[in-house]
Amino acid sequence: MTLSLLHVDPASGTAAALTATGGVAVGGYVHHAWRGLGACATQGLYTNPWYPDGVRRALETGATASDALDGVVSADDGADCRQCLVMDARGRAALHSGTGNHPVVAGVCYPGLAAAGNLLAGPGVIDALLRRFLERTCDDPDAVIENATAPRYRDGYQTTLLETLIDALEAALAAGGDVRGTRSAALRIESFHAAPIDLRVDWAEPDPIDALRALAARVRDPDFGRFLDALPQR
Repeated sequence: MTLSLLHVDPASGTAAALTATGGVAVGGYVHHAWRGLGACATQGLYTNPWYPDGVRRALETGATASDALDGVVSADDGADCRQCLVMDARGRAALHSGTGNHPVVAGVCYPGLAAAGNLLAGPGVIDALLRRFLERTCDDPDAVIENATAPRYRDGYQTTLLETLIDALEAALAAGGDVRGTRSAALRIESFHAAPIDLRVDWAEPDPIDALRALAARVRDPDFGRFLDALPQR
């Protein structure tokens, strides 16, 4: 199983990606986020590590998420074994889930927010992941879920986006997560207003939540915060 979430805020250009799996070192293979451009998660029975290069090049030319995804999938003889989620700078999402992936296979796309997974304990894993994210960030989570309306994000929600992503993953794992157990997780946040955040837990038992929270606490340490604040923003 691999479970991924993508978030793009068209107003600010912020892009974020979160991923988790029952295997080792998920952060080295699955999730990608590019500020002002979009995000991508390439996973499935066998991930294709070349998808992100093609997706990014397409997005840079102004392609939609759907067109960018179609381009890499159509050129892949093994597309039946892939699951790929793409989001463009306008928050439009597209999902490919090949028939060769092991169930439960699921995916949901809202404006600016999408998630997909395979080998899940159940479809409720995706629902829990997205609901927790929306409850932490916007004033209208029910409207987004029921009507697929664009979220009304709260002022300053991006300042706690790191913690929100971890909370969302925790909710997904509580809903069952990977049928094998979830052993590695990673996240990346790209913004024009702050230095990138890139955290990876390559292996943890019983799950990577505590390790992610420990890493987040170190990122929030005032000394490291001063280091991040001193980095160029563009």
